[in-house]
Amino acid sequence: MLFSSPLFLFIFLPAVTLVYYVMPTKYRNAWLLIANLIFYGWGEPVYISIMVVSIAVNYLFGLWIEKKRGFARLEKTILIASVVFNLCLLGYFKYMNFFVGLMPGITIPHILLPIGISFYTFQAMSYVIDVYRKEISAQRDIITFGTYISLFSQLIAGPIIRYKDISEQLENRSENLSQVADGIRLFIVGLSKKVLLANQMGILWEFMKESPEGNGILGSWIGIIAFAFQIYFDFSGYSDMARGLGKMFGFEFRINFNYPYVSKSITEFWRRWHISLSSWFRDYVYIPMGGSRKGTARTLLNLLAVWSLTGFWHGANFNFIYWGIYYFFLLGLEKFVLSGVLKKLPGFIKHLYTLILILIGWVIFSLEDLTQMSGYLVSLFSAKHGWISINAAVQARMFLPLMVVSAFVCLPIFYQMYERFKERRGMWVAEITVVITLLLLCTASLVSQSFNPFLYFRF
Repeated sequence: MLFSSPLFLFIFLPAVTLVYYVMPTKYRNAWLLIANLIFYGWGEPVYISIMVVSIAVNYLFGLWIEKKRGFARLEKTILIASVVFNLCLLGYFKYMNFFVGLMPGITIPHILLPIGISFYTFQAMSYVIDVYRKEISAQRDIITFGTYISLFSQLIAGPIIRYKDISEQLENRSENLSQVADGIRLFIVGLSKKVLLANQMGILWEFMKESPEGNGILGSWIGIIAFAFQIYFDFSGYSDMARGLGKMFGFEFRINFNYPYVSKSITEFWRRWHISLSSWFRDYVYIPMGGSRKGTARTLLNLLAVWSLTGFWHGANFNFIYWGIYYFFLLGLEKFVLSGVLKKLPGFIKHLYTLILILIGWVIFSLEDLTQMSGYLVSLFSAKHGWISINAAVQARMFLPLMVVSAFVCLPIFYQMYERFKERRGMWVAEITVVITLLLLCTASLVSQSFNPFLYFRF
């Protein structure tokens, strides 16, 4: 059951919300925990047990560390045990098939990937680490802790929420009509990104990626631009839906995407793209390894470790590792070689430079078959098959209006206009009209089309 399914939109969410607001405040976390587990187990009930084990074990690790305060070596041993437990849990379900595949002659039954395991495992790890660092106190109510780990609003696609950011909200939050209205609006905006833009761009990408050698050079660029729109609107759409749902239940989650395609450097792009993940690796891997404080060679080593892990976090395949190393190379180049040069370039050139590199990266990210990947990369720069084939031109012309709309939605112009005019008299009428129209369009699209992929299910 996903946010963009009619079952969630018209049955699960209204029922959960109604019971939540009817129920006394002191029982609301318990109700959310039950709803979280129902949501998570709807498609694969067997994996509820994995989440329950993760909740129970990390809850005990937090209490254990706090109980052993003053025994530094024992505290550290407990922390290491918690990290090993979480990484083994994630490693078995997400990476075991990959590693077994590297060992000829060894076979095991295919292990299915539990949806959202990367997100809730990282949340659990950050909680225990923060307890160890004395940045937070261990949560003594397992219902409250379980609600944090399993919160369905951001369980399947993030953002990665840290306990210290919402600990007060878990204990004491006050929902109000304005916050709920903001949450509904943000949820529908995210739903529209996913259903009306990401899904449509996905159809174009599926066509273009099948035979890049037959697209022509322009057709191949159009194809990977379509994927760039698809993955951005898919993931940022789910993040907006998560933030909107959070508001409806009294939570305020930090923004996860901040118009990344307006970036003028790769460094800036990663400050705007999947902010919760990049900041997680910065705070729990890069800085503890020494960050940039121990010289150039050590900084490069730290960057290599972080970006290899970032790539591998996204999927158990070599292309994701290559993608992470690709960004390590670009970020290292910008940090130590190109920083002075980029400052002198016109903004348009910097923007173009950044977008081209991002699009090349999306080819590496999206195509797991290395032969297909290399063929597509070649097609971006080879005019051997002409500029654009007839079939590619037909598809491009069909989706051109939607690509133009997608390009504008990637810019902050609509948000800026909304912020400027939202307080004007009668603006609420226009806002409600737009929101209802978007919801109707999304519903019609979901009912009439079967193409509704969820790119980040594997992460």
